[in-house]
Amino acid sequence: MGIVECRSPNFDARGAPVDMLVLHYTGMKTAQEALTRLCDPAAKVSAHYTIDRDGRVYRHVAEEMRAWHAGVSYWAGETNVNARSIGIELVNPGHEFGYVPFSEPQIAALIDLAHGIRQRHAIASARVIGHSDVAPARKEDPGELFPWRELSEYGLGAWPDGARAPLAEPFEAALARFGYGVPPAVDATLKDVIAAFQRHFRPSCIDGIADAECESLLAGLF
Repeated sequence: MGIVECRSPNFDARGAPVDMLVLHYTGMKTAQEALTRLCDPAAKVSAHYTIDRDGRVYRHVAEEMRAWHAGVSYWAGETNVNARSIGIELVNPGHEFGYVPFSEPQIAALIDLAHGIRQRHAIASARVIGHSDVAPARKEDPGELFPWRELSEYGLGAWPDGARAPLAEPFEAALARFGYGVPPAVDATLKDVIAAFQRHFRPSCIDGIADAECESLLAGLF
C-alpha cells in the first residue's frame, strides 16, 4: 500500500539532525478526526506520518522538517525532541475513547515505514521510543497494548536480554542513564517515570513502583 499525501501546515525548520523515532497513538474516536486535527493550522500539532488500522500510511510533514508531535519532552538529555525526531501516529482511540489492540496491518506497515526511516537517518534501535517515554507526566501513548517486544525483533526499539546482572547503581540513576528524564531534570514525579518504563517494558503491572522485576528488566536493557 502506497503513501497517501495528507499535508499539514504545522511544521518548521529542524535545526538538528534526526536521531530519534517517536511513536504515538492518535487518541481520537476516528481516523478522520485525527487526520483533520493533524492538518488543522489552529490545532498547532502534527506528525510526519499517520498509520490507519488497515495499514494505509498518510504523510503530513516532510522528514527534513520539524513536526509538532512530542510537545514538552525529554530523552537522554535532549529537551527539544521534536527537532531531533520523526513522529508516527497510529490510529487508535486510546485510553479516553476505548483503547484497543493495534491491528496486524498497522504494525506491518509501521515496521516497513520505520525501516525506511532508519535507513535515511542515523537512528539507533534504542532510540525508537514512545510518547509516554519522553513525556511521562502527560502521556500514556502508545500504551500498554503496543507490541514493543515484537518490534524489537525487527530491530526497532530496545528490549531486555536474558543475561541480567544486578544494577550497579540506584534504579533512578539507571533510568536516567538509559534515557528517561527523572526529577529534577523534568517536571514529572519519579512514580510517573517508573510507570512509563513499566508501560513500555512490563505492561502487566503499571503501578509506578520499582520492584525486583523492574530492576531486572532495566539491567537487561544494558
